Amino acid sequence: MKFSRIVGTGGFLPEKVVSNADLEKLVDTTDEWIADRTGIRKRHVAADGETTCDLAEVAANSAIDSAGIKNRDIDLIVVATTTPDKVFPSTACLLQQRLDIHGTPAFDVQAVCTGFIYALSVADKFIKTGSAKCALVIGAETLSRIIDWTDRRTCVLFGDGAGAVILKESDTPGVLSTHLHADGQFEELLHVPKGISQGYDAVQNGEAYIQMEGKEVFKMAVNTLGRIVDETLAANGLAESDIDWLIPHQANTRIIAATAKKLKMSMDRVILTVSEHGNTSAASVPLALDVAVRDGRVKQGDMLLLEAFGGGFTWGSALVKY
Repeated sequence: MKFSRIVGTGGFLPEKVVSNADLEKLVDTTDEWIADRTGIRKRHVAADGETTCDLAEVAANSAIDSAGIKNRDIDLIVVATTTPDKVFPSTACLLQQRLDIHGTPAFDVQAVCTGFIYALSVADKFIKTGSAKCALVIGAETLSRIIDWTDRRTCVLFGDGAGAVILKESDTPGVLSTHLHADGQFEELLHVPKGISQGYDAVQNGEAYIQMEGKEVFKMAVNTLGRIVDETLAANGLAESDIDWLIPHQANTRIIAATAKKLKMSMDRVILTVSEHGNTSAASVPLALDVAVRDGRVKQGDMLLLEAFGGGFTWGSALVKY
């Protein structure tokens, strides 16, 4: 039986930084309030003309270098994004062109903040069924383009970035299991209310922004992530103590702390990067993974639990032996 393993990681954050102090000048908020409620100190924002594909390309090249492979070795590209460069072609196809890769499947996945987990699950199944041998899996976002910078409920939370992994065929297990869920009945608690076939004029006029009911989203996220922790451990016959690192979606330190408590894990065993870039949606899990791999915390053989929750609602997890 064939398995898939993560053999390289990469990440990229745009150069421009918007601090909490900068937001104090735009909306009625304070650095202390933002940091206390969310754990966020700053967020990175794409420059004018800098696109999701631009961010994805840098992260992809970093992951390719980390894995020690050539671009031509890649035979599958899956990009998780809510903020594609164009309606079509997909951001994955645009990236494929830049990497000078031809003929391989390339497509986008849209599951908002859970997008990278969805994309990783898809790529894992391609490899396990023999349909691919080496996949580039990316989460990339320019959420700043759909933020109302006068809405203090949302503008303090989100940022731009990209994270990537190389997933290769292996004789030994790497991705042990993935678990994906969604429930569309909660659509209006976290959404952008306009789109291509509904209110496109509003999109063109810059009126289609993220809207969120924060308290309700928080409660749903904590309860849902607790359940998926149980599901993941049960599916693999593991106990909480078998997990070396929790690598969560970087949305809010309070949500992350609640999930760690469910695992009976000290926050010392949680990869926490939200203070440095805010909620980067599909990019946040691979960004956190890349940071932890490069600073030496995550080592070969470690058991990792990746999890995320996002608009839809969507939620998912991946158990990974690094």
